Amino acid sequence: MTTAHEDYLRTIYSLVQSGVRPTTSTIAGRMDVAPASATNMLKKLSRLGLVNYEPYRGATLTKTGRRIALEMVRHHRLLELFLSEVLGMPWDQVDVEADRLEHVISEDLEEAIARKLGYPTLDPHGDPIPAPDLTLPPSAGVPLTTLEVGERGCIARVLAQEPARLRYLGSLGLYPSQEIQLLQREPFAGPLRLQIGAGQVILADNLAEQILVQKCAHAEEEKV
Repeated sequence: MTTAHEDYLRTIYSLVQSGVRPTTSTIAGRMDVAPASATNMLKKLSRLGLVNYEPYRGATLTKTGRRIALEMVRHHRLLELFLSEVLGMPWDQVDVEADRLEHVISEDLEEAIARKLGYPTLDPHGDPIPAPDLTLPPSAGVPLTTLEVGERGCIARVLAQEPARLRYLGSLGLYPSQEIQLLQREPFAGPLRLQIGAGQVILADNLAEQILVQKCAHAEEEKV
């Protein structure tokens, strides 16, 4: 098993989770390789019993391939949280560093990191971290764009991964657990005006779609 094999498996898993069909072209695009290179790798993974590959239709993970992909996802998200929480790295930088490290940490180091972090279930972006048995906690939240004007919510997950987008969202204070209120929505997929703390920000509709929100914990407690 090579790091390239693991990268492809995690990429296929990620595409499926984001609702994108893992065709040769979408895999190649996500991996930033030529379609011919992606095709050759998918054929290799198929021979290894890690994917089911159909020419011109793409690939799906086998049971073994999915377990390997989830193991990589667990390593990656634990590392992101460790780099953020313990080493203080900005959330827009941890993805690249975790990419480099996820293939080389041992199971003992994985356990030590998880123990140090208090066995977390979410990474810095709110993405669920697979448990040691590779089961996933439920992912909460609906797109920010679904809120009604005047409605409040807390950020549950930020789907954007590009460093520039994360830096921008961070500059606006749009981190997981942050409470927000939708004040105004312009028509025809126009920008949204949000209340964050004592301030207000304007957010493009396409960015708002990449932010998932849920009812705030304190709002649920008030009902009890």
